[in-house]
Amino acid sequence: MSNLTEAAPAERHRHLAAQFAALIDGTTDWEVATPVKEWQAGDIVDHITTWPRQMLGAHGVELAETTGDRAEAFRAQTQNIQALLDDPETAGRVLHLGPMGDAPLAMVLDGFYSADLFMHAWDLAKATGQEVDLDQEAAAGFHAGLSAMGPGLQASGQFGEPVPVAEDASPVDRLMGLIGRDPAWTRPA
Repeated sequence: MSNLTEAAPAERHRHLAAQFAALIDGTTDWEVATPVKEWQAGDIVDHITTWPRQMLGAHGVELAETTGDRAEAFRAQTQNIQALLDDPETAGRVLHLGPMGDAPLAMVLDGFYSADLFMHAWDLAKATGQEVDLDQEAAAGFHAGLSAMGPGLQASGQFGEPVPVAEDASPVDRLMGLIGRDPAWTRPA
């Protein structure tokens, strides 16, 4: 996809899910360390295939539970989420997010789930020694959105303490540093 930042949520999800699926397919060891200190490679995929169903269920949107190995579970979830995004009525359904306000389902999935696919693609690629071409403009957009949360970002408990990066760091490196990843992290020998 040539311009991820201008894509509609359904198209962005389709692209990011395919990218993440390719990384799953290229993973041969689910127990390798990752840039997320507490997690192994398998934990990243397990996280991605668990929280969306829980979050959507809390808002009255049923997402079928996925089974099978990690690749099968992710592919099934991708189909289920894509179906939600491709249906204009469902995608436009307004979710009430408490203090964060109200937003259409498509925007919620885009802002939380697709962003998670993007960031965790970096984690999984680094952990497993794979290459992933992350869109620099999308990284800058995610960085801007997360930066706007200020101290609330780390207070959420979902991100580590920021890691300083060089002033001329790429947008992807700036994003990873913001969410507590060391952009220079390499997999242990």
